[in-house]
Amino acid sequence: MAQGMRELVAEQAAESERNRTLTDAIVDEMWASGLMTALSPAAAGGIEPSFAEMIETWIEMAWQDGSFGWIGIANLPSRFAAATYLPDDGFAEVFTAHDNHVTMGGQFFPNGQGLTTDGGYLLSGSWSFGSGTGHSQYVAAGFFPLDNGEMRWISEGVPDMQVAVVPRTDIQFNDGWHVQGLKGTGSYDYSAQEVFVPVSRTFPLFARQPHRGESPASRMGLMPVTAAGHASWALGVAKSMLDDVTELAATKYRMSDMASLASRPTFQKGLAHHVAAWRAARLLVLDAFTAAEAAVGAGSDLTPALRADMRAAAVYATDTARSCAEWAHLVAGTSAVREGSRLERAFRDIYTGTQHAFISEKVAIDCAQIWLGIIEDQFGL
Repeated sequence: MAQGMRELVAEQAAESERNRTLTDAIVDEMWASGLMTALSPAAAGGIEPSFAEMIETWIEMAWQDGSFGWIGIANLPSRFAAATYLPDDGFAEVFTAHDNHVTMGGQFFPNGQGLTTDGGYLLSGSWSFGSGTGHSQYVAAGFFPLDNGEMRWISEGVPDMQVAVVPRTDIQFNDGWHVQGLKGTGSYDYSAQEVFVPVSRTFPLFARQPHRGESPASRMGLMPVTAAGHASWALGVAKSMLDDVTELAATKYRMSDMASLASRPTFQKGLAHHVAAWRAARLLVLDAFTAAEAAVGAGSDLTPALRADMRAAAVYATDTARSCAEWAHLVAGTSAVREGSRLERAFRDIYTGTQHAFISEKVAIDCAQIWLGIIEDQFGL
């Protein structure tokens, strides 16, 4: 599905950047091809792919264009989570009532508060980086439930964190999406003020008991799917830069140098090293996520060690991808700085997308502490 969109995405990438959200043509084709619904449970029109299929698809999307790839790891998992974990009444209201033609984006981190009221919550808060909200009919908003003004706790030191699924008309968009890279993702800031959200349109942020869906991913929760997305996205953008500089090398001559870039031993060594590093990172991601998937598929628990393995693989793949991108940009010389090329756009995108907290140094430290036995678990992994 994604590969069939290569020509369209290439044609529309610059316009998406100017619009600061994906063009209607790209969004329409995501629906027409089945790509928009693919990750969701079958009840919501999806095909419930394996982690390997998700990873390869996201790499392909990000290879085409960073913003297109980012929408792949924003809208598709958001839709997956809501369709998988919403209670039946909420699923019927959001999905069934709209014949499953529902795009969803937003920010799942609990930057809001939900005052408990009859049948639901009064949601208030402000959220940043609402990826994919530029074309979403429903917006996800993470929040802390408050009972009589008091935080709700699910275990010692772990507060209850919920996600509200809110109609677009109940959200105030504050835009603010004027950024260095990933310009075409429509990742707007937004807010809500005492918006009523019924319990049926909420689900726990760390839910792993699906209401629908048969794949192991549905029993692994949103965190592994999100981690796989970030790793795949970084790998896809880096691969586009490695591919583009490889193609450029045959005709690239630097000032005062009569040899083409491709004929220079230093370039050849650098290319071999970075392509090998990229391939190794991709294999690590596939290994970590498919191993956890197989364990859950066989009926085992998703242990803290398995979760740490996946998150550490995502951080490592991101760091490796950024290193590959930096090298490709450097050796491309002035060809990498002219506006309008995929190489120039990808460089801006990689240094924007890899700032995300989900693949930060803190995550790697949490993983290492689990491996070392310093902590038993980190609920956010």
